[in-house]
Amino acid sequence: MPLVLTASQIGRLPLGASPLALLLFARESVSLVVAGALVAVFTAGMAIGAPVLARAVDRRRQPPVLYGSAALSAVGYVIVSLAPGRPLVIGLGAALAGLGTPPLEACLRALWPALVPPDTVHAAYALDIALQEVIFVGGPLVTLAAVAVGGPAAGLYAAAVFQLVGVVAFVSAPAVREWRGTRVHRHWLGPLRARRLSVMVVGVVFAGAAVGSIPVVLTGYAEAAGDRSLTGWLLAAQAGGALVGGLLYTRATPGGPRRLPILAALFAAGYLPLLLAPGTAAMTALLILSGVMLPPLLTAVFVNADRLAPPGTAVEAFAWIMTAFSVGSALGAAAAGPLTHAGIRTGFLLAPLVALLAIAAMAATVHTSRSAPAAPSQE
Repeated sequence: MPLVLTASQIGRLPLGASPLALLLFARESVSLVVAGALVAVFTAGMAIGAPVLARAVDRRRQPPVLYGSAALSAVGYVIVSLAPGRPLVIGLGAALAGLGTPPLEACLRALWPALVPPDTVHAAYALDIALQEVIFVGGPLVTLAAVAVGGPAAGLYAAAVFQLVGVVAFVSAPAVREWRGTRVHRHWLGPLRARRLSVMVVGVVFAGAAVGSIPVVLTGYAEAAGDRSLTGWLLAAQAGGALVGGLLYTRATPGGPRRLPILAALFAAGYLPLLLAPGTAAMTALLILSGVMLPPLLTAVFVNADRLAPPGTAVEAFAWIMTAFSVGSALGAAAAGPLTHAGIRTGFLLAPLVALLAIAAMAATVHTSRSAPAAPSQE
């Protein structure tokens, strides 16, 4: 268990490092709007690649898919680093880096039922999601350190190296090499055939849009404050709040769908104070607050996804949750660029607005779970 958890954390570090690395690299030669769009391309690439790679894992094994995807992603980072000032080429590289992002998160969560006793699976999900916030604390800091030592391209190389090292360590675990997917007849929709899961996925898109808008807005905030490197520290503060929230939530009992809209409402409320756009010290405190409710919301989502997904689609179901989050994040990043250009407070307005839509979708999940027939247990 310690090996797969640690290796997964290392391999997923680019999730926290890459958006900032792309922003800082692209911002040297293009506008903030274009830089935000490139981050959107990267996250959109992850959104497309995750379910495809996860379905391949469900049908086969984890190691070949992880090795191949990590190699593709590394090529993408190299392409970006060799094309400063060429948005189309950078966009291609960013897309490949995103498409090839190894599905370590989905693979790990598929392993938990085999690694821990059944009555502690929920706590394992919560701990995993809580510790994932270390990625979003450490990722930006790794990017800043690499850029300080080797220039903007070094942040991209660091992301690629951490990803490759994490995959190699993860695959070395016996549990990873021994895991096999369940052989079932697969519907073309995969786990999305389950209606309640599909509704919940829509809510995750909106939650992702709220989260994805913040790095772009904070980049504008930091530039207005006269220190672009401030972005990484502010993002780390928000992730620190999420780490605290996640660790506290490991003590909670498993909850059904009815808990989802409550957690989504608390998540949305955390973004409202950011509209004040205060000075750096106060903004740091508000960002810590805004991060607290993300892990509890995602933990509840993953627990319910595990319950709702048809047999034989575990990895793909988790990947769809992450894809939904990535799609939302991409849309949020793309929309935040023009809004931030119009004003910092205008940029911060996006997060609470889309979070309201997340509340509505999670409430619809509750309604659907009460009124809709259960999804078939077999695809």
